[in-house]
Amino acid sequence: MSELLAHLRRISPYLRPYRLRLAGAVGLVFLISMAEVAKPWPLKIVVDNVLGGKPLALADYPASMSPSTLLGFAAAGLVFLYVLIGLLQVVSNYVTIDIGQRMVDDFRSELYQHLQRLSLRFHNVRSAGDLMYRLAADTFAIQTLTMNGFFPTISALAMLVGMLIVMAQLDAYLTLIALLVCPLLAIVIRVMSARITRVATHARERESELYSAAERSMSAIKVIQAFTREEEEHKRFIGVSRASLSANLRLYTYQTGYSMLVNVVGAVGTAAVIWVGARAVLAGELSVGDLLIFSSYLASLYAPINSISNSYGLVQGAKVGVGRVYEILEMAPDVPDGPRKLARGDVRGGFAIEHVTFGYAPGQTVLRDVSLEIAPGEMIALVGPTGAGKTTLVSLLARFYDPTEGRILLDGADLKTMNVRSLREQFAMVLQPSIVFPTTLRDNISYGRREATAAEIDAAARAAQLGPLLARLPDGLDTHIGERGATLSEGERQRLTIARAILRDAPILILDEPTSALDAETESLLMQSLETLLAGRTSFVIAHRLSTIRSASRIVVLRDGGIAEIGTYDELVASGGYFARLHGTQFGLAVDRRETVG
Repeated sequence: MSELLAHLRRISPYLRPYRLRLAGAVGLVFLISMAEVAKPWPLKIVVDNVLGGKPLALADYPASMSPSTLLGFAAAGLVFLYVLIGLLQVVSNYVTIDIGQRMVDDFRSELYQHLQRLSLRFHNVRSAGDLMYRLAADTFAIQTLTMNGFFPTISALAMLVGMLIVMAQLDAYLTLIALLVCPLLAIVIRVMSARITRVATHARERESELYSAAERSMSAIKVIQAFTREEEEHKRFIGVSRASLSANLRLYTYQTGYSMLVNVVGAVGTAAVIWVGARAVLAGELSVGDLLIFSSYLASLYAPINSISNSYGLVQGAKVGVGRVYEILEMAPDVPDGPRKLARGDVRGGFAIEHVTFGYAPGQTVLRDVSLEIAPGEMIALVGPTGAGKTTLVSLLARFYDPTEGRILLDGADLKTMNVRSLREQFAMVLQPSIVFPTTLRDNISYGRREATAAEIDAAARAAQLGPLLARLPDGLDTHIGERGATLSEGERQRLTIARAILRDAPILILDEPTSALDAETESLLMQSLETLLAGRTSFVIAHRLSTIRSASRIVVLRDGGIAEIGTYDELVASGGYFARLHGTQFGLAVDRRETVG
């Protein structure tokens, strides 16, 4: 009971908004308990007063009432009680389920919002399937705690008190015998609860692995089919599925075994009461009706005790789910909000990167002591081999991560002093891979600026060279695309994300390989549109195709986590360093093999 109360205190903030509904639900629980206490009395009247001829001990009972009339009243009373209890239970179930579902919605909403606040460092090391399971399944545990923990316990306690009062008045000795099983019941609860918790934790973890396996295989279906690994992935999935089912079967076995032990303990108490009570009837110390009603109350007494015991077992499983959710909720974002909120007109776009070092994990440094000044309106191209830290550097500018060492200033202010949301609103981004949503082209383009007009969306689409695509689609911008943009080519998806960035119209622009999937003619047309977009904006362009960065203010060459060269396009070609060799490779020019590190 104390453990249930501890968990209820933990989730009490989610109950508080529904306290009036909760009060009504508790009131219904007490009404149902009172009606349950009255259920055996019509049967006692039939046995003792109708069949046994014993006078009914009621002051206002009309002595002239015949046994058949009394039988009719007893039968009608029994039906009335069952109808009343049934109606009250329907209303009670509706109210408690409604409260539970509202709590799940609040719990799930908070977890989802918190997951969005956690940095990419967190999401890079967490399985998406595991997070989906916590979000979709573990959050239901809060409903289990209320519906199968709190309300059944309150109902059981109310019935237990009522039954004990009535039974003690009927026969205090038999009541004492009935309660002798409680210490044994406490031992069963103590022994089984710890085991159920361990088994429930194992089952939840296996369920998370199943979600992760499904998410991984579905997201990589193209690769799986391309390399004909369907059978291998199927075997892997079946293995995870069977492990999950086995863990859940073990949990169900423990839970049903727990219920069986509770019922056996109750049967021992019932047998003892019937043994002693029957002997009392034979000795003339107790009437048959008294033993019958006492036996009915005994069953009703053990029902709430059993309910409390079962609730305790369910709480053991539910607390694992709630604990897994709180494990995420109690994680502080490693990119905390600063107090300063930025407005669009506040940002000029000047950056100062001062001795920045960063790694995604301890001992895995990606950037080392990088320093760079960027003036407002500059176009900075980032070039270098794969893994040199180009995408990492621009991710730090938008505070997807914070530097391990050093700092980054925007217009003279440390990024850590800025509100993350308002900072990112100053950026328009074209990222890799091209992420599109399974909605319409219009919704995808306007994703970063929902207030945009139809004319602005259309202009952005045409600036991104989507005109030929729109011309062959019967619904144009209102055409629905498949999951991950499956109905579009890679180049069309890339142009769609560029249109999104164009419409965003932010003062800072990040383009990560913006033309990698485009043919030379489309690239040329698109670059003309991007020149208009880049004008007057601070922009960072990550490029392997050097044709896209000829007009860059400066080109920064990153190698081995640091800046190897920096200069204009012509300066770097003439320097004979890494950029010159890369230029010669792409354009088939003879280049001096010397390399200058700047």
